[in-house]
Amino acid sequence: MPAAPRFALVAGETSGDLLGAGLVDALRARFPQASFAGVGGDAMRRAGVDTWHDASELAVMGLSEVLAHLPRLLRLRAGLHKRVLDWQPDVFIGIDAPDFNLGLERRLKQHGLRTVHYVSPSIWAWRRGRAAKLGRSADRVLCLFPMEPPIYAKYGVDARFVGHPMADEMPLEPDRRAARQRLGLQKQGPVLAVLPGSRQGEIARLGQVFLDAAALVAGAAPGLQVVVPAANAACRRMLDAIAAASPLRGDALHIIHGQARDAMVAADVVLLASGTATLEGLLAKRPMVVGYRVSRSTAAIVRALGLLKVDTYSLPNVLAGRPVVPELIQEDCTAERLSAAVLRFLQDPAAAAALAPRFTEIHRSLRRDASARAADVIETLIDRR
Repeated sequence: MPAAPRFALVAGETSGDLLGAGLVDALRARFPQASFAGVGGDAMRRAGVDTWHDASELAVMGLSEVLAHLPRLLRLRAGLHKRVLDWQPDVFIGIDAPDFNLGLERRLKQHGLRTVHYVSPSIWAWRRGRAAKLGRSADRVLCLFPMEPPIYAKYGVDARFVGHPMADEMPLEPDRRAARQRLGLQKQGPVLAVLPGSRQGEIARLGQVFLDAAALVAGAAPGLQVVVPAANAACRRMLDAIAAASPLRGDALHIIHGQARDAMVAADVVLLASGTATLEGLLAKRPMVVGYRVSRSTAAIVRALGLLKVDTYSLPNVLAGRPVVPELIQEDCTAERLSAAVLRFLQDPAAAAALAPRFTEIHRSLRRDASARAADVIETLIDRR
């Protein structure tokens, strides 16, 4: 086993950047002289990764949106393929971003490199046939959720459940009072956290309807404080523009930079876009209402091809094995329906409190020291090489 192995990593957005940083730290604990390079964001750079490109260059979502960026993404992938082969890492690790990473992993594997895909795509929800494709691309698939490896086993793919790093990071008993204090919110009174997404495209589709829903909730919940985290400066500008036309004003509306986790912990209810944030809401033990819209063309393609294989799609419902939080997608994602679902939780504290024990049970099941377990699997591949 080399004393100073090389690891190439490609992460495609903020969540992948954080996963990559944790993995780099765990690998460096085993190999202090290791070198790390590839695609990542601020967290991976702080962990010591030489980033050839920024993770934001891969942050494209939706079928029609990907098509618009396809020529640029293909050029980027071709350039990375050459650069990785020239660098000759001991292991290549694709972190999430399956539409970008799987093709790259497959070509690198064909050239004799060991490849790992970290974070399974949602094969439990749609396009289960991708499991076989992952087997052709990656020597190992590292799964964050326990229901995923059995699906891969049906296709003869070596997939390992390593747990979720976010479950390792977040406390089992979140401190709501401390979170409100950090955000400068009033100690008493209802708080609604609104998270329309971390991408500008998501905010364009969901920002207005989410803030309209928050205004309707405020009309029925006296003293409501609405806190809206902005993932970055560009998202902040978009949210400020939407808020300028909202009836929410002054102390009722707080648009903040980052601090999404604090916003969820501080809240009585969370209104958020479907995605990783719903897991964070679960780990914060907060009742939530999940909404989502994709472009009409993307929705039409998914429906026409019958790609969606489940009736429930948010992680809290999938991990609970039954619907426990409302999901409102596409035509159902309206201000009236979103606000009504939020108000049901605000007006029925017992229903909200009933979610906490189930969410705590799920939290415990996902706590596995994920970065260390992922590094353990990767270490075996170095030994084999």
